[in-house]
Amino acid sequence: MKEIKSKKQTNFIKKFLIKICRIFGYELIDQSTLEFPVSNKNYQDLISVPGKKSIALGLGETKITRKISALDIIVKTCTSIQLVSQNKKRIFEEDKSEYTFRTINSLTKSAKDLKNKFNEIKIKFTIIDVNSSSDHISKILSKISNEGFESQHIPVENIKDSKDTMMTTMASIRKSFYHAKNCDDLIYFVEDDYIHKSEALAEMVFAYEKFSSIFKNEIFILSADYPYLYKNLNKTDILIGENTHWRTVNESLLTFMTSKKIIEKHFEKLIDMATNKNNPFEKNLHEIYEKELCFSPIPSLSIHCTNINSAFGVSPNTNFKRIWDENES
Repeated sequence: MKEIKSKKQTNFIKKFLIKICRIFGYELIDQSTLEFPVSNKNYQDLISVPGKKSIALGLGETKITRKISALDIIVKTCTSIQLVSQNKKRIFEEDKSEYTFRTINSLTKSAKDLKNKFNEIKIKFTIIDVNSSSDHISKILSKISNEGFESQHIPVENIKDSKDTMMTTMASIRKSFYHAKNCDDLIYFVEDDYIHKSEALAEMVFAYEKFSSIFKNEIFILSADYPYLYKNLNKTDILIGENTHWRTVNESLLTFMTSKKIIEKHFEKLIDMATNKNNPFEKNLHEIYEKELCFSPIPSLSIHCTNINSAFGVSPNTNFKRIWDENES
C-alpha cells in the first residue's frame, strides 16, 4: 500500500511540475527514458522551437532573439559550360545540365524539409541563368513549381566580343547581389553544382538563428566543408548547431547564406568583387570575413561537384555517391 501511495504522490508531483514548466516555457528531460514530458517528445524528435529557443542535450537552452522570417534561394545556373576557366571534368563526368538538375532536386527536397520544421518561413527561388536552353529552364522552373514553391527566372546575356566566360559569370554574380537587395531576410546564394543533403537548409537556418542570437550580429553560413580547410592548421572555434557541428572559417567560395542586412552593409565590396578580377577571385569576400563571422558545417551538408582532385571539391568523410544518387533527375 505504501508503494502504491508513493507512486501516486510521485506522479502528482511530476504532473504538477510539468504544468509549471509549460507555463514558464521550461523543458524537462527524463534521463531514464530520454523523454521530454513538457513537450511530449523524445530525444529523436525536434526539440528546439524555431524562432523561440534552441535546445541541445548537455548544453541546455539558447533563447532565440533573431527569428528568421524568409529565405530567398538564388541559384546561378548555366547548363552549357562544364568548368569556368578550366579544362577539367567534374566528378561522375556527366553533362553539365545533370549537375544543375540534381542541384535543383536537392534544393527543393531540402526546402520542403525546412518548411516542415519552420512552418512560418517564406521560401522563394530565383534562377539567374546564363545561356541555358529554354527546355532546361522550363524543366528547372517546373520542378520548383511542382514542389509548391514560388520561383522566377532572370536571364543574363552573354557578354559579346569576349572569349572569357568568366566575364559573363561575373555579370551573373553582380545580378545576384543586386537582386538580393529586393529580398526580405535570409538569402542563400548557391552555384548549380552543389548537391545538398535533405536536412541542409534546415540545419543552416537553425544555426543562423542560434549563432546570430548568441553573437548579436548577422553572420555567414556555408553548406560545404571544403577540403582546403584541412590543408593548414588554422585556428578555429567549434559550435554546436541542431544536429551538426560548425567551425569558424575565413574563406569560402560564392555559395553561402547570409542576410539582406549583410549584403547592404558590404554591397560596394561585393559588387567590386563581381566586377574586377582579383587573385583569388573571392578576395573581397575573405576581407569581409575579417569583420563578420562565417561558419562551415562538420560534416558537410552539400557536395561541390567539381574535379575530384580540386581543393575546393568533394568534402572529406562525406558519402558523396549516395547524395548524388538520391537526387537523380
